[in-house]
Amino acid sequence: MDSKVTGARVLLCVSGGIAAYKAAALTSTLVQRGAVVDVAMTAHAERFVTALTFSALTARPVYTTLWDAPEQIPHIRLVRQAQVALLAPATANMIAKLAYGIADDLVSTLLLAARIPVLIAPAMNEAMYEDAATQANLAILRARGYELIEPERGFLAEREYGTGRLAGEERILAALDVALLRSRSLAGKRVLITAGPTREAFDPVRFISNASTGAMGIALAREARARGAEVTLILGPTLLEPPGDVATVRVTTACRMHDAALAQGESDLIIATAAVADWRPAETSPSKRKKGDEDLVVRMVRNPDVLAALAARRRAFVVGFAAETDDHEPAARAKCAQKGLDAIAVNDVSGERGFGLGENALVLLWGQDGRLDLGRASKPVLAARLLDEVGVLMAARHGEA
Repeated sequence: MDSKVTGARVLLCVSGGIAAYKAAALTSTLVQRGAVVDVAMTAHAERFVTALTFSALTARPVYTTLWDAPEQIPHIRLVRQAQVALLAPATANMIAKLAYGIADDLVSTLLLAARIPVLIAPAMNEAMYEDAATQANLAILRARGYELIEPERGFLAEREYGTGRLAGEERILAALDVALLRSRSLAGKRVLITAGPTREAFDPVRFISNASTGAMGIALAREARARGAEVTLILGPTLLEPPGDVATVRVTTACRMHDAALAQGESDLIIATAAVADWRPAETSPSKRKKGDEDLVVRMVRNPDVLAALAARRRAFVVGFAAETDDHEPAARAKCAQKGLDAIAVNDVSGERGFGLGENALVLLWGQDGRLDLGRASKPVLAARLLDEVGVLMAARHGEA
């Protein structure tokens, strides 16, 4: 059977529910389909199924504590070796731990350290699944980019009928196929991303800038890297930390961002999320300007157009960003055509919406009338949606679709 799991590295995390026995059957199927499966178990999971069962099925060691081969730092090594992680069954307790960043055993530590797609397959009593706390925790995880494989309705361990049965094996395998396809979608591609604001100095202590934090560009860099791309991030001044496995060039001014971006080699994909200042003071005082009674007039000059310069490199597929307060889509389409972009993502920033770490809403535009509403979501989720569609557009441009 054709499956994306063939040859894939899968990290299966098993938490303590009666459905743990189904995780053993799933492991057998994954191995039969050619996957390399590493299994990590909680102490409660071992009450239902032994580590020996999984070891026999995978012909590999099974990890149950942070102290299994501690010299190899398993909670980091395992997630870096894997292409996708699956938590099945996912108990209410483990879901709550992930939602609130509690890392007190191997499984929770593994999943919190993961920079790969993480799939969660809940299994529990219907009352626990429908409880407001569990639903709120699942909403948190969805917003952070975790993929949820909804449980099914049927006969439960308590001899009741309700929603809470672990999703069927075929549904889980299908979700793994989708996640693995996504994780390889940019393999071998070179991606250049600009992010954050620029600062244009007026004097040593004052500057012109904007409210951008670079969160969207950082999320895109992390997602592109997770999909196998070689990523370079040109990052303006921000307090946010970029992904550790992404080559990052830090800049301050628009001129420096322009020069740093053009200094990079050829790219397959360029995504310009940076909020670049259009103007800068014509003169910068070498010392702090003292306040006086008079008004101050500052002459401004144009900055180089970073996005237009990057778009001139026609080998790359170029995606711009448009932060608009009025006539959002017409303004973005005009910018897309004027700068010669392949696509543009537009959002409403009136009242500084869209800036910061919160949710954003994006619409992707291309061509004469191409349009896809990516919806409102967290920036990691929007990054994944954007790269999904950009992958389709890139394939179409190269005649692959």
